[in-house]
Amino acid sequence: MISTPFILSVNHLLAQEPWAAARLQKHAGKTACIDIELFQLRVKVDADGLLQAAEDKSDTNPDQVILRIKPADLPLIAQNRERAVSYVKIEGDADFANTLSQLSQDLRWEAEEDLSKLFGDVAAVRMVATGKGILESAKRTHQSLQENLAEYFLEENPMLVRPQAVRAFGEQVNKTRDDVERLMKRLERIERLEKMKVVKQ
Repeated sequence: MISTPFILSVNHLLAQEPWAAARLQKHAGKTACIDIELFQLRVKVDADGLLQAAEDKSDTNPDQVILRIKPADLPLIAQNRERAVSYVKIEGDADFANTLSQLSQDLRWEAEEDLSKLFGDVAAVRMVATGKGILESAKRTHQSLQENLAEYFLEENPMLVRPQAVRAFGEQVNKTRDDVERLMKRLERIERLEKMKVVKQ
């Protein structure tokens, strides 16, 4: 079951940060439902400010918060935690939702501390540094791949159009439209003059 590892992980972080558990204690008894379309995680805040599995309850429960997340937005949320809330549709208890939002941004896993208990301080520092290096390398590779693909589709196999080209095309269309309107007015004036000449004759 997905909820068990999730609850264990979050409770581990809350146990390391008493201030975070204290914030959740104020919402003891309330439930949160994380709805990711493919599945739902339901958790309840206990009296100690930790999470436990929640029973399946109606979405109309006033002490419930529902966090609706599209599966396609999960990578964006993982990539930018500061903007994570902008990808989540929140329903229910506003105060509880605000607390969850703040905790999602403020809680951090202290990997070095946990690894040091298993492997010692020196090994933990090296493992975390290596992990950060791999992550940075993956980000650089991802960025480079994006730039290369964009260049390919813009220059070598044009399937995309640069924004400047779209703007220039739009400006040219507007200019042509104005020129055509001016030409039509001139033609109308010439026709009127020709008609006046015919009448005078």
